[in-house]
Amino acid sequence: MVHKRKYPSKRSEHSSKFPNGSFLRHERNGGGRLTEDRGERQFGSSWKKERIVYVVLTVFAACVAGIMHRNHIAGMFERHLHFSHLSELDRDLSLKTEMGLYFSYYKTMITSPTFFGGLNEIIYDNVTEYPKTINTLKRFNLYPEVVLAVCYRLYDRVTKYFNIETKQCWKTTRGGHRPPTISCEGLGDVHYFYTEMIFFVNGASMTALFLFGWYLSESFFGGVLVVASFFYNHGECTRVQWSPNLRENFAYPFLVIQMFTVTLTLKSTQPDHKHSLLIALATACFILPWQFGQFVLVTQTMSLFAMYILQIINSHKLIVILVGQSVGLWASFIFLFGNEMLLTSYLFAALVTAHILTSFESFIFQIKRPLIIMMIQGASLVAGTLTVKRAMSMMLSVKDDAHISAILLSKFTNFSNFHTKMYTCNSEFDFMAFEIPMRMSKTLLLPSVGIIVVAIICNVLKKPFEGSRNTQMKSVMEHDTLAHGFEPHAELVYHVFQLASFSLMAMMIMRLKLLWTPHMCLVTSLLASRKLFGCLFSEKRSHLSAIVLVLALMSYQGVQNLAHQWAVKGEFADLPLEEMTQWVKGNTPRDAVFAGPMPTMATIKLVTERSIVNHPHYEDAQLRERTKIAYAWCSRKPPHEVKRSLKGLGVDYLIMESAWCFGHSNTGCTMLDTWDADDVENRNRPSTCVELFKKPEPYFKAVFKNNAYVILKL
Repeated sequence: MVHKRKYPSKRSEHSSKFPNGSFLRHERNGGGRLTEDRGERQFGSSWKKERIVYVVLTVFAACVAGIMHRNHIAGMFERHLHFSHLSELDRDLSLKTEMGLYFSYYKTMITSPTFFGGLNEIIYDNVTEYPKTINTLKRFNLYPEVVLAVCYRLYDRVTKYFNIETKQCWKTTRGGHRPPTISCEGLGDVHYFYTEMIFFVNGASMTALFLFGWYLSESFFGGVLVVASFFYNHGECTRVQWSPNLRENFAYPFLVIQMFTVTLTLKSTQPDHKHSLLIALATACFILPWQFGQFVLVTQTMSLFAMYILQIINSHKLIVILVGQSVGLWASFIFLFGNEMLLTSYLFAALVTAHILTSFESFIFQIKRPLIIMMIQGASLVAGTLTVKRAMSMMLSVKDDAHISAILLSKFTNFSNFHTKMYTCNSEFDFMAFEIPMRMSKTLLLPSVGIIVVAIICNVLKKPFEGSRNTQMKSVMEHDTLAHGFEPHAELVYHVFQLASFSLMAMMIMRLKLLWTPHMCLVTSLLASRKLFGCLFSEKRSHLSAIVLVLALMSYQGVQNLAHQWAVKGEFADLPLEEMTQWVKGNTPRDAVFAGPMPTMATIKLVTERSIVNHPHYEDAQLRERTKIAYAWCSRKPPHEVKRSLKGLGVDYLIMESAWCFGHSNTGCTMLDTWDADDVENRNRPSTCVELFKKPEPYFKAVFKNNAYVILKL
């Protein structure tokens, strides 16, 4: 018996798949028009509504996380200094070292009769390194202050126009013989506006981290894990609560966005110029506020090129990202008035080398041995980067970042000089202390990241060399651009490489844990990834239970860490510094020139508006040499040589700090030890600082003295 297959004469069926795995059946009528079953159409509409609700709730949760972080850091800042009850003078004095320097330029732009008049003052500044005129916007990455000054002036103008009260002031009585002061609170106060905007930006960075974790893990709980890890390890993630206006606090939120755009590009199947534009914009916004940003981004370039060498990404994706980084770097160069450090940076050299190597890809792939190809590409990148860096530095005669190499050399050899000790004697530039990873282990941050890295290695990197590499090389030589590299999870590999780079940086310079720890918090989001851990948890419910358990275990130590931060309370007061600055304002001419300790010089410029010859921004080669001359009073040089050196800088007054003269150190880090590294011929002489404290005559005249400071007139 023969069975005949029946075919519909006027209608056919086919199915299409929804993103959640369900199927929708379509029927085609005789006229060729698609119709849908009403129930299935309602199902599709319901699925879209659920998706929209899910996204809205995720964004809402991210915004809540940002508000929580803003309140957290603002609360700690207030409790630490009792900021709301400080006078304007005390608020100025609380901005130690370079923080006071940065704020002084913001203050210049908002107190000037016009914004452009203030901007002109900081572009043509002869007060910071008297008598030299410098462009401080170019040198100190002051775009955050420029933007905040614009915002404050607009805010002030609008509120005055509508007669809106923006601050409340009251008289505060102080103990002892100190006169009462006026304290103001509200956005109308210049200090409040400045710090509140910083806290807002860093609150927004938590929102971005939540969304980043959600996107990376493809789970709402990925964002929750990021936020919980960040809060529980907050003291290792940021310093914004203690030092609001450091450059990193303005720049890091843009680094999060920049890495987000790179991740987006890596996940895209066909990235194009739009991705390059997003990367360029985020890269420029990251570099402009922070001079160190170029060193962070060179690790990104190296990580991406390593992925290209391993054929995890193809040349097209790499070039899209390199173009974005390059455009961002050039935009920064233009906006920073042609800052030569950017053209002599390792980032510029690495980008040039990477572009050249990718353009010669077809020639390199003519070699049939994959291992040799990888060795050639890796060695060429390193050698080319160093060569281009050295050539550009020699061509432009720039030595501003030479101290970075010297610092690294001093860490692994016996090499030491005045400038390296100025860095390495600061604990922030020391090797990472062992207790830091131990603290992170107690909150399960480090173990969680370790598990995730192992999972990525097992799930993503286990087959980097499988398949026919020769076939891929042949395709490249035939100009057949691959749609994918070896691995569809390139974004996960990138974050492993980036984490490894940040880990190495943090181990060598402890200050850079502020990059390492937040990135570990971001990587913890992958605990919620079904792609990585779906094989261990066949059901979503069991996976969710494991995540809740991890969060509970994190909370045991994490809540204690938060309680410790909340318990920090104090009130700022520095009577010796206040006395000294008030004496300077009342007893020296406006055109007087000062030299002294770098942190104190920033305060002198901010509070007294007097000219200074040295300051805490130590990244410029000429400034480093100028500071060394100005610090001769900390050496063993004869007093007449010290006076001659200071006169050569145009100094009228020298401020000495007793702690710098009579301090002791078991690690060889007093100022005398720092000088002895270079000034061999005077090692047998007594301390010049102690000499001048006891008897400044006949070369100097003591005009002011309290228990912390002495001012000598030349």
